[in-house]
Amino acid sequence: MHPFCSTHSFDHEKALDLLSRPEFENASDTAETACSVSELNRRARLLLEGGIGLVRVRGEISGFTRATSGHVYFSLKDANAQVRCALWRGKASALAFEPKNGDAVDVRASVTLFEARGEYQLSIETMRRAGAGALFEQLLRLKEKLAAEGLFDAGRKRALPSMPIGIGIVTSLQAAALHDVLTTLARRAPMIPVVLYPAPVQGEGSAGTIARAIATASARATQDRVDVLIVCRGGGSIEDLWSFNEESVARAIADCAIPVVSGVGHETDFTIADWVADMRAPTPTAAAELVSPDLADMYARLAGVAAVLRGAIAYRLGALQQRIDWVARGLNAPDAYLARQRQRLLRAREHLESAVRGSLSAKRMRAAHGQARLRAPALAGRQIQLVHAKNRLSGAAAGVLSSQRALVERSAAALQILNPQRVLERGFAVVQNARGEVVCNSSLLSVGDVLDIRFAQGRTQAVVGRNHDEDMP
Repeated sequence: MHPFCSTHSFDHEKALDLLSRPEFENASDTAETACSVSELNRRARLLLEGGIGLVRVRGEISGFTRATSGHVYFSLKDANAQVRCALWRGKASALAFEPKNGDAVDVRASVTLFEARGEYQLSIETMRRAGAGALFEQLLRLKEKLAAEGLFDAGRKRALPSMPIGIGIVTSLQAAALHDVLTTLARRAPMIPVVLYPAPVQGEGSAGTIARAIATASARATQDRVDVLIVCRGGGSIEDLWSFNEESVARAIADCAIPVVSGVGHETDFTIADWVADMRAPTPTAAAELVSPDLADMYARLAGVAAVLRGAIAYRLGALQQRIDWVARGLNAPDAYLARQRQRLLRAREHLESAVRGSLSAKRMRAAHGQARLRAPALAGRQIQLVHAKNRLSGAAAGVLSSQRALVERSAAALQILNPQRVLERGFAVVQNARGEVVCNSSLLSVGDVLDIRFAQGRTQAVVGRNHDEDMP
């Protein structure tokens, strides 16, 4: 049997039973024993289906045709023979690739016969590219090996940087995927630099070159200021993508010092690189989107931060305005404060004068009483003592008056500091409306209001025009 053609066991007894029926005995006898062509073809079909059953055949597609019904018809051929094949619509829609003339394929089919034309054919159950089975088995063995080592564990996967400082790309310079990735990065994050580590993505020796490019990106990550790496290529057959199923590439990705995103093939393609990478993207374009922040999203986030800052500034300004209003209320009536201080000074002066007068009166009375008691010879001495006492009293009174005068001057100086006139002399102005109320908030004004503005020297009136608050952001 051909090494690429296998069948189930042949039911010889069933085949002999079919051939031993009367129609096949004495075929040269009378016409009464002859069967119709339809019956012959039916029995031949049963013989083929029952005798051979399912078979696995390898060949090259020829005469490929897709009918409007969705069924597919073609021939499988090799150097010496060919056989007609039919692939029904339901099974054709489930194919993982689009077959075409010249493709080498392995099919699993049942042998049957198209009774209307008497042609035997294969009714295809499954079809895959030739050689894919062995490669798939090799892939599964490597997957099991690396999984056992923990290279696929979720715990070793690293998070991608939310704002990368640089993006590395390992792919071919001629790959269409490179154009897609660069276009996406230029649209989403043109401010992030991109470093390319070129490597062929298919063909003999490409796996080693890809592994070396990944190792180079890992070793130069700090120098090149790259903190995330994309390994990508476009779609293709399992043979086309096989470089990314090689162990050397898998281990290079696992050993990479920075997070790796695998964007190999289309969404339905899976490779060992996808499982080892920190994140798998369905396409190269999707890989570029995963590693790059969206410029529009960044603008939206900045707008949100700006709104928060504006709110905080507005709140702070409002708090400061309230504090100014509170201080201003304390300065609205300085005259009353000055009047209270004058009253206190006047009362202190009256008390002082009263005390001085009382003291002087008592001294005079004592002096007069002493004079009356003095004898004529001692009168001169008593007069001298009286003069000294008078001088001491005058000195004491002068000292008390000087102390009180200094107190009055300090109080007057303190009041002068609180004098709103001094505030006006520093360049401020007091704005009052027509009712004499101090205006502290421009939002309370309306166009046409008459304002009285008081300066350090003089005052004037103004009429409110357009409200400038409307121009503020």
